[in-house]
Amino acid sequence: MLLRSARSILVGLAALTLAGCALLAGRFGDLKTVDHVDLARYMGHWRVIANIPYFAEADCFDSIESYALRPDGDIDNWFDCRKKSASAPLARQAQARAVVVNHSTNAEWNVLFFGLLKIKYVVLAIDPDYQWIAVGHPSRQYGWVMARGTSLPDDTYARILATFTEQGYDVSRFAKVPQAAVGIDPPPFDPKR
Repeated sequence: MLLRSARSILVGLAALTLAGCALLAGRFGDLKTVDHVDLARYMGHWRVIANIPYFAEADCFDSIESYALRPDGDIDNWFDCRKKSASAPLARQAQARAVVVNHSTNAEWNVLFFGLLKIKYVVLAIDPDYQWIAVGHPSRQYGWVMARGTSLPDDTYARILATFTEQGYDVSRFAKVPQAAVGIDPPPFDPKR
């Protein structure tokens, strides 16, 4: 119980940090999204191949972002990883609810933590076969490279980073997240958590 409370507090602090950065977004200009995201194809598990490190995802191995469409059109979102060790158990780190705010592209979302804190989520690039994605935040202080598998070819990864560069990101800040050679799916979303 204490561990769950501490985890909730940490997730809340992470959300507040991201929310604070959202306030600065106006001075950085708008990010250019993809033309369209097919939400049904987007759903499922994505391995976090690289990100701009921040404390909520620090010391993670086998990071997995997962998405599931809800009957009301919103999206359940949850994040699992192994903390501090590749041999640690895969554990739920956060759960949220995402709301699509641009229905013409489906590429701009608000991710709601605790039903109160809204964090911007912007799809900057996506593979035509939905095998990898690049996700940003208006502040350009946060970014994620995700894939369906546990790795990406070097040339694909370089092209994705070039997309971030074109959007005004400092790609030297990105760090790869260790992923096991064989992926395992996380437990399903649990609305009681």
